[in-house]
Amino acid sequence: MSAVFEQPSLRRRVAPMLEGFDGPLAFAVFLLACAGLLTMYSSGFDHGTRFVDHCRNMLIAGAIMFVVAQIPPQRLMTFAVPLYVLGVSLLIAVAVFGITKKGARRWLNLGVTIQPSEMLKIAMPLMLAWWFQKREGQLRPLDFMVAAALLVLPVGLIMKQPDLGTAILVLTAGLAVIFFAGLSWKLIAPPVIVGLACAVLLVVFESQLCAQGVRWPILHDYQQQRICTLLDPGKDPLGKGFHIIQGMIAIGSGGLFGKGFMQGTQTHLEFIPERTTDFIFAAYSEEFGLAGNLCLIAAFIFLILRGLAIALDASTLFSRLLAGAVTMIFFTYAFVNMGMVSGILPVVGVPLPFISYGGTAMVTLGAGLGILMSISKAKRLVQS
Repeated sequence: MSAVFEQPSLRRRVAPMLEGFDGPLAFAVFLLACAGLLTMYSSGFDHGTRFVDHCRNMLIAGAIMFVVAQIPPQRLMTFAVPLYVLGVSLLIAVAVFGITKKGARRWLNLGVTIQPSEMLKIAMPLMLAWWFQKREGQLRPLDFMVAAALLVLPVGLIMKQPDLGTAILVLTAGLAVIFFAGLSWKLIAPPVIVGLACAVLLVVFESQLCAQGVRWPILHDYQQQRICTLLDPGKDPLGKGFHIIQGMIAIGSGGLFGKGFMQGTQTHLEFIPERTTDFIFAAYSEEFGLAGNLCLIAAFIFLILRGLAIALDASTLFSRLLAGAVTMIFFTYAFVNMGMVSGILPVVGVPLPFISYGGTAMVTLGAGLGILMSISKAKRLVQS
């Protein structure tokens, strides 16, 4: 009789939860987290408790990842509409009575200060994946138009704050869902071509205005300054161009194998601005060189390919679209951050995943990883 009522061991109770961890994905994240901790220890040497805080943020993100990984994709669907409505409502509240810092109104005081736009990085792909799942088998052009409207509303509110970096991430996640849902290339190609043509014309036109010192009223002052700086950072080397110039110097001075851990002169002599946040890639490049960069890029590529593999193997349309969109968020984070630090993209506030300091972004990344692992776990359960 005692065997009948015997309590299962702790190992047996924990084992089903650990099944939610996708091995290859966890390995890629582990490598990136190690790189992040090493770089933060070096670049944050005189930032007080920044390294300790970074470790704490990683632990919080890991806990969130673990919890979300236990939620089946079918249950995640039930959060789509409430999260989207809540996120858009909070963005409207920010526009009406949000907190303004450094000329941007992005925060809301609800007892604690929050940045509602971060919520949309997850809520947006959830909502669009839910929408296309409901329309599965009967998709019409009107359904894609509704999806576009659902996407444009929060992106427009975020750009109004203004917060170009977060707007790009939310837009990328939404467009990924729409693309993976099966939007025809005949509909995709024209706006892409027009957009690229407009971007080229914008750069040409903006370069002429920068040369003449004329302000373009369509853009915010800081947006025009960033484009001018991208085109010619040497025009204001001690002002607006300082970030890009010092970042490129640090990347170039790293050489093939870098100067060594804790040996970066640009980093430790404090020439690199924001060296623990947006420009941490420059600090990493200086100490670990081209070889370290290739390893870091390989880890990101492995993570992205694993995310796409999870999306391809997903058992439902909702899971497939959501996994693909979350993976594209990781790609956009890494591509935009490395691009802006290297001087090939304008400087926007996009951190490098698992490397840059930042609690809110780390929480978002943890939730995204949890979603991927939940979808991977659901597929394995179906196969078994």
